[in-house]
Amino acid sequence: MTRQHDTHAQTPQETLARIIGARIKHSGDCSTAIPGLGFFRRDIPSPPSVCMVEPSIILVAQGAKQLWVGGEAYPYDTSRFLVTSLDLPANSEVTAASLDQPCLGLGFKLDPRMLAELAAQGGLLQPRDRSTGKGVGIGTATPAMLTSFVRLLQLLDEPEAIPVLAPLIQREIHYRLLMSDQSARLRQIASVDGQGHRIARAIDWLKLNYTAQLRVDELASRVQMSTPTFHHHFRQLTAMSPLQYQKWLRLTEAKRLMMNEHLDVSSAAFKVGYESPSQFSREYSRLFGAPPKRDIAQLRGL
Repeated sequence: MTRQHDTHAQTPQETLARIIGARIKHSGDCSTAIPGLGFFRRDIPSPPSVCMVEPSIILVAQGAKQLWVGGEAYPYDTSRFLVTSLDLPANSEVTAASLDQPCLGLGFKLDPRMLAELAAQGGLLQPRDRSTGKGVGIGTATPAMLTSFVRLLQLLDEPEAIPVLAPLIQREIHYRLLMSDQSARLRQIASVDGQGHRIARAIDWLKLNYTAQLRVDELASRVQMSTPTFHHHFRQLTAMSPLQYQKWLRLTEAKRLMMNEHLDVSSAAFKVGYESPSQFSREYSRLFGAPPKRDIAQLRGL
């Protein structure tokens, strides 16, 4: 009885932190038995590190984080969530964490089809102005939203119920997000005839064809946009040009190849589409802050 009373007295954020902290004991990331749901833990603050954020919501249950996109900071904590509307190259930073109070949180992938269905069902019509905003935003974490996440995480103690109940709660979470102050940004994902959807299609193509020579006019035509309009909306959403985005994909994949598959610098450079290893090394150093050989050696040392 006492234990149940204590649980009910906790805030939703405290309950989320308790569940996450019990399941991830060391600094790092982990997946869960619920599709699209992952946890993270950081025991100390950390400087910005390069990452790719999928269309998702990131909730902090304890501590604080910050995402950097195009030189602009997006801080979030237990009262604010981060949402991204497309695959976004960024830098992630932990701003509040300690061994006693680690930074704990979750990432939840968004389902564009579910958003579109719920937007139509709820009469959340697209505004007449279909111009795109940025692909990232900070929203207010409401009690209703947090409570739905608590119920989702509690299913981890009832694994046989996950296939039946998780889809229902995930649907509710998408609805709560559409009712949040980030509704307009989320409807970018859902709108199949909006500019944001076309840019997302272009990004999907780039992710599959990052080693190929990029002709921006051909890619713009592929997603039925003029080249100037495509450039404008791509940069507005991602804070990068299409060529910069492709370069980011190449460099991060090369880093993975050197780190995980033990390719040497030249082999990794050629495999991701570079013709000049020296150019690859210069651009790698600009992105990661150190030449590739030294960077990988430092990472292996850690």
